[in-house]
Amino acid sequence: MKIGDTVMVIDDNVEGHIVSTNTNTVVVETLDGFQITYEKHELVVLENPISSQEFSVNNISEVLKNKVDAKHKNSQRQKPKQRVKPAMEVDLHIHQLVSSQRGLSNYDMLEIQLATAKRQLDFAMKKKIQRVVFIHGVGAGVLRQELEYLLKRYEAVSFEDANFQKYGRGATEIYIHQSKL
Repeated sequence: MKIGDTVMVIDDNVEGHIVSTNTNTVVVETLDGFQITYEKHELVVLENPISSQEFSVNNISEVLKNKVDAKHKNSQRQKPKQRVKPAMEVDLHIHQLVSSQRGLSNYDMLEIQLATAKRQLDFAMKKKIQRVVFIHGVGAGVLRQELEYLLKRYEAVSFEDANFQKYGRGATEIYIHQSKL
């Protein structure tokens, strides 16, 4: 690291230029004009920073055009079976299905949710949608159990917990096997 290098702080959204260095510390002048002292291990030197001239409005269209051209050169045609279509998502939370829950018993709410799930699953099968994610929430697990009972009645359907990182524990992903329809 030397004076004039453009650096970025590892654990923060701070970028700037080195104005002075010591054995273990570096003084960085941020893009806002503040001088802040950091230890050397907290910084990363940016090899090819984009200058303000390169980032001007006049050059943006040229940069984007070059990126698009490069993308088209590197892209390969995929066969239809290799493409992964996004899953159809159906939110079964009762407040998403009815305008007011007033006067509905737990049984009534469960029946509405299950009827919606059945209707959406039939729609997906009719439209040849391969994957459906039912978002049911965690709760006491009653809707999840009833949903699994409903899904077991379909031969062309298999199911499992949906992606935990995206949905947490409150969703079930359904795969519709088109050949069995």
